[in-house]
Amino acid sequence: MTGPVDDLPAASRKALDTEYSLSTDQLESYGRNAFVTLKNVLPPDVLGHMAEAITRKVSQLKKDKGPMEDRDTYGRAFIQVANLWTHSDAVRALVFSRRLGRIAAGLMGVSGVRLYHDQALFKEPGGGFTPWHADQYYWPLDSSRCTTAWIPLQDTPLEMGPLEFSAGSHGMIDGRGVQIGDESEREIDRLLNERGYGHVVEPFDLGDVSFHAGWLFHRAGPNTTEHVRKVMTIIYIDENMKLAEPANPHQPIDAEVWCPGVRVGEVIDSPLNPVIYSTRQGQM
Repeated sequence: MTGPVDDLPAASRKALDTEYSLSTDQLESYGRNAFVTLKNVLPPDVLGHMAEAITRKVSQLKKDKGPMEDRDTYGRAFIQVANLWTHSDAVRALVFSRRLGRIAAGLMGVSGVRLYHDQALFKEPGGGFTPWHADQYYWPLDSSRCTTAWIPLQDTPLEMGPLEFSAGSHGMIDGRGVQIGDESEREIDRLLNERGYGHVVEPFDLGDVSFHAGWLFHRAGPNTTEHVRKVMTIIYIDENMKLAEPANPHQPIDAEVWCPGVRVGEVIDSPLNPVIYSTRQGQM
């Protein structure tokens, strides 16, 4: 792996492991709405360092998607590169941050969390919207105890396409069987409007991090700026999460890629799914 964290100051490394105190209001908001955006989670110097390391790896590992005008809706939404922690020690320091892992465990009300996988999501200048979807459609998990940390690597105004959440929509069963694309944008938008779910979209300041549950419906607008919208995501699962029987054609692929060697009914404890934070280990 490349990109050592030796040049990251000790204070910055410490910031990745120190406790972030969640308020009662934040915990209740996540429980009610299945998402929350937290202020000042990570300091600018840490994010600056990570932005360089992540950008370098995305440039090296991304697949050529061709001209924007030749792509489908999903292809125009973002460049996607996963499990960067296996390629960079610097990125590993972020993905294995106990500070973030402890927040994820606290929001979900579990004793600890494992890594499901990480993903860099870079929305290019002129990149299109990200359609309405629920992440857990793709994940063969035996419970809903999973959450995604969405970590912008720059200030992210509305023009860059920050996440838009449908508050409380994790309780809506209809629409869960629709994969991301033009159909999900139309069908889920219709269902959310018919059922009166509120939509929340706000700019992100550098250092803000949002967390959203696997069944929460969300989307993002286009990037109408001249700059890349750089975001790192980390998906956490309950440390006791088991692999579920696949529910659609996409889930066997996810099981093979993200949970190698794990059988249905077993705890997801492969080399790619280490425990990031656990009270059982006496961490923090």
